[in-house]
Amino acid sequence: MSCNNCTTKNKKGGCGTGNCGTGGCGSGKLAVFDWLSNTQMPGGQKQFDCVEVRFKNSRKEYFRNSENIPLQIGDVVATEANSGHDVGVITLVGELVRLQMKKHRIDWKSDDVPKIYRKANQKDIDIWQEARNKEEAVQKQSRELAIALGLEMKISDVEFQGDGSKATFYYTAEGRVDFRQLIKDMARVFSVRIEMRQIGFRQEAARLGGIGSCGRELCCSTWLTDFRTVTTAAARYQQLSLNPQKLAGQCGKLKCCINFELDTYLDALQDFPKTEVKLITEKGRASCQKIDIFKRFMWFTYDDDPINWYKISVDSVKEIITMNEKNQKVTSLDGYAIVSDGVGMSDTLSSDNNKEMFEEDITRFDKANKRKKGKKSPKNQKQAKNPNQQKGESQNNLPKNVKEQKQPNPHKENTQKNLKNTNESKKPNTKKRPNNRNNTNKEK
Repeated sequence: MSCNNCTTKNKKGGCGTGNCGTGGCGSGKLAVFDWLSNTQMPGGQKQFDCVEVRFKNSRKEYFRNSENIPLQIGDVVATEANSGHDVGVITLVGELVRLQMKKHRIDWKSDDVPKIYRKANQKDIDIWQEARNKEEAVQKQSRELAIALGLEMKISDVEFQGDGSKATFYYTAEGRVDFRQLIKDMARVFSVRIEMRQIGFRQEAARLGGIGSCGRELCCSTWLTDFRTVTTAAARYQQLSLNPQKLAGQCGKLKCCINFELDTYLDALQDFPKTEVKLITEKGRASCQKIDIFKRFMWFTYDDDPINWYKISVDSVKEIITMNEKNQKVTSLDGYAIVSDGVGMSDTLSSDNNKEMFEEDITRFDKANKRKKGKKSPKNQKQAKNPNQQKGESQNNLPKNVKEQKQPNPHKENTQKNLKNTNESKKPNTKKRPNNRNNTNKEK
């Protein structure tokens, strides 16, 4: 797979270096689009002889092409360093470099601008890649050395020089740190020259990069270069909740994007009356509870009745304030209040559905839930063992009239049967017996 801009190939995707300057390699850190790349210089003027070179992460420096080497965006070059040489990738050429140097207040006419030696050959690239591959292991060992010495610092990044003769350690700390012994130990272990450079927490996030809570790459690692101070007052102006977990970014400080829309809010708030001003009416004093900046609404409540809120436009509030300044009182805020959605509270309560809702029994949620069929509760299981008891309990729950009509008494039925049998047994024999007495009289 190859990069669309620098046309270099790599199995992992992109150009492998991530430094072609256009963002096509997946890096995109502080990338600048050269919109003058296809434009020719007018009148045979020479091209600007300085170029922009990017090194690891977001570190950029400017160099002079004194030997007029034909350079393009994405070329790997060997540049001048304090000792030895460094290797970086060109990210910008031409007149845009002049604008960038002017923005960063760098004098391009000065002789102190470092030079470009040559285009990097294969040997330079191999040494550079070998040094870059050691950075992760060196960072881990340096952290262990700092912990062993008990230093309150965090080594966040390590950058080797292109020739591998020097290593720069970037660290963050709350205060000053005495790392003289640490430098001696690291020089003995790594056998290179050591440079310690303290950076802020925002610079650390900019170097390492990441994904913000908005789902996009961090602004400080893609395009933001100047870190302005952010205060909680900016969040208050924008009506944001002062929740540190939501307002803080990956650096642990307030998010830089809080300042992006601050000017718009400040311009909108210039026409608003102060929230401390109280409206004087015949019903009493009213205080501001809430504002909507862009819809230009303000909510007021009486000091004696804080439950009922009145939604009033900014123009109406200004009118009431001017009347109060002339020692005139408004009858009430009802005449200035705006009912949301054109429906008043009395209209909403007058509907039948809402009446039913308010007139429902307050104990409607206390009723037992109906159990689904097929699922027997423990009580039902006990009742299943005693069917006669279950019948008796179910019959006891019936009304009295139903009990008298439908509930048979088994004891009563048994007694009736027994009585019937006994009566039948006691019935006299209906057959006529011969009258022996009469017969005896006849014989006599």
